[in-house]
Amino acid sequence: MSDPQTWHGTTILSVRKGGKVVIAGDGQVSLGQTIIKGNARKVRPLGAGHVIAGFAGATADAMTLFERLEAKLEQYPEQLTRACVDMAKDWRTDRYLRRLEAMMIVADKKVSLVLTGTGDVLEPERGVVAIGSGGNYALAAARALIDGELDAEAIARRSMAIAAEICVYTNANLTVETLEAV
Repeated sequence: MSDPQTWHGTTILSVRKGGKVVIAGDGQVSLGQTIIKGNARKVRPLGAGHVIAGFAGATADAMTLFERLEAKLEQYPEQLTRACVDMAKDWRTDRYLRRLEAMMIVADKKVSLVLTGTGDVLEPERGVVAIGSGGNYALAAARALIDGELDAEAIARRSMAIAAEICVYTNANLTVETLEAV
């Protein structure tokens, strides 16, 4: 049984297909068995709109990571992988950052990545990746749909709807950001 004072999850999904990359996130914030907010914005553009990102985990921690990533993107413009690797090094070694409890999916026109507090910078297979409490449900749905007729956004929306039907910590109030991809 979970600690009633633990903030629970979210679902963030990224789909790359047909010249587009999409990151979708649900809007639910829960504390124990209580829904605190249903329309949180966990996906946003970064780096002057050249990057999109979504987070799962503690909100204040994620905002700190967004700010750090923005600074790295200013230092390494148009180099998302380098900025993420540099940030992951800081996240793993900095005493303050090590305590942050969040994960991120970030994408630009060339690459999609998952960032974790253990120093991981991972590129997904087949252009689909998900994190959060409903992440595995959304990931499975997106993988099932990726070879079909739907475009990236339609896959993301349908997969998130499936996750929301299964995961009690995920709702159907979505934020969706899209970029033209290579």
